[in-house]
Amino acid sequence: MKLLQNSGVPIYQQIAEQMKADILVGKLKEGEYLPSIRGLAKELKISVITTMKAYEQLEAEGLVTAAQGKGFYVNAQDSEMLREQHLRKVETALMEAIHAAQIAGMAPGELEITLRTLLKMEEEA
Repeated sequence: MKLLQNSGVPIYQQIAEQMKADILVGKLKEGEYLPSIRGLAKELKISVITTMKAYEQLEAEGLVTAAQGKGFYVNAQDSEMLREQHLRKVETALMEAIHAAQIAGMAPGELEITLRTLLKMEEEA
């Protein structure tokens, strides 16, 4: 799991988003237990409270359920609905990038090159 300290996105939200993505692509399957709150906090070198907040966000979104004494497990998902949610986020982020590029005076071709470069960097990471 990659956490970016200076991204402006809270750590708990980064954890929740990455787990949500793992659920969407089937990396985390229905009925599978998430790592323990303490274990994940120790692994990521973050606060237990931060980890708990991420898990509570996933629970509030209906993605996981807390089982007393066992931790959190993945609920059955409507993968099409989750995919649509992610597509909306992508569209919103791309529109923000387009507007920022226009303000910066970037040509559409420059924006495409930047996107391709970032995609390539992400694949290599």
